[in-house]
Amino acid sequence: MILAFNLSDIVTVPFGWLLAQLYHFTDNYGAALIIFALAVQAILTPINAKAKKGMMGMSRLTPQIQDIQRRYANDPQKQQELTQKLYQEQGVSMTGGCLWSFIPMLILIPLYSVIRQPLTYILMETPEHVSEIIRVMKELAPEIFSKNSYYDQVSAAQAIHLYADQLRAAIPGISEATLLGMNFNFLGINLGAIPQFNIFSATWVWDWAHIGAFLIPCLSAGSQVLQMWISQKTNNSVITNDKGIQDEETAKNSQAAQTSQTMMWMMPLMSLWIGFTLSAGLSLYWFIGGVFRMITDPIMTNHYRKIYDAEDAVRLQKALEQERIEAEKERVRAERRAANPDGITANTSKKKLEKQQRDQEQAAKAAAAKEYAARKGIVEEVAQEENAPLSGVSERPFCKGRNYDPDRYAPKSMEE
Repeated sequence: MILAFNLSDIVTVPFGWLLAQLYHFTDNYGAALIIFALAVQAILTPINAKAKKGMMGMSRLTPQIQDIQRRYANDPQKQQELTQKLYQEQGVSMTGGCLWSFIPMLILIPLYSVIRQPLTYILMETPEHVSEIIRVMKELAPEIFSKNSYYDQVSAAQAIHLYADQLRAAIPGISEATLLGMNFNFLGINLGAIPQFNIFSATWVWDWAHIGAFLIPCLSAGSQVLQMWISQKTNNSVITNDKGIQDEETAKNSQAAQTSQTMMWMMPLMSLWIGFTLSAGLSLYWFIGGVFRMITDPIMTNHYRKIYDAEDAVRLQKALEQERIEAEKERVRAERRAANPDGITANTSKKKLEKQQRDQEQAAKAAAAKEYAARKGIVEEVAQEENAPLSGVSERPFCKGRNYDPDRYAPKSMEE
């Protein structure tokens, strides 16, 4: 058992114990890692769901945020205040989705320690026994160790069964289970080894062990790209306009989309770098995690979309009802205009009716004068002067006396 204990062992020791149980149960290191990855992802599902909900909530508010940015383009402080207020009103954290997304990555740190130190965390040997095992084996078979001392425990665990008698004699109290060692082979690939990136180097061998180890980091990076792409698409699907219809243009230009686009390439590149720097087993874990999230992401999206779909249905119903009301109003107005071109209704005032009648009479007189002038050859200018009011004011009802005669100043030609 492990005697020394430090703070990191709070997470590392349980991980090692679980991986050890799975390894003893399956008798296959690769299968144990796959089951371990699925178990960890299942445990992290509530955290991933919370992160997904936060990201979808932020995406949902994209149209309102863009509207704030347009209205206060020259006032960044006002933008920030209104944006924070909007997030608070909607119960969305500005950083919640991103922070929860990084928690699964933090698991890689203790898992790396477990994979790198199988004698300590899987075979559960004491630090003193581990040091003695590596010292004795380096004396007996130095060729099995690489220049990178970080992986001495991996190298020792793979070949420890070959030197069981010598180790039993050199280290009293060593566990018999430890002397059985570990088999890191999975489908012909050594998961304890670091994949070789340069396929054109002199040490590269075109066999399945090297090709398979090379493919695992590539598959891990590919799963990250696909998983991030699916996540971005599902997040953008909840961005809708005022009518509840998906707004692809707004989603494409949103800040969240740009951030997701950056993450979609940054995370796979990080996965690729880690895959060709650390043991292949870590890339296998990352690959299984990516596949798991590709499956669960759409399921989470459908779950949370039920709320947003209900909101969109209400928006669409209101928009359609408003359009129906406006269309009905326009139809009624058109019918009224067609039935009553002059706009006379029961509510039309007496003065307005009198004014309309006078306007019609004046228009008739003007038309008659124009027709008469055309017959007599009178020039257009004279006809216009005759139609103009003498005082310059077309209507002066307050000046109409008892003897008022509207035809008093009519042209003599018309009297004839």
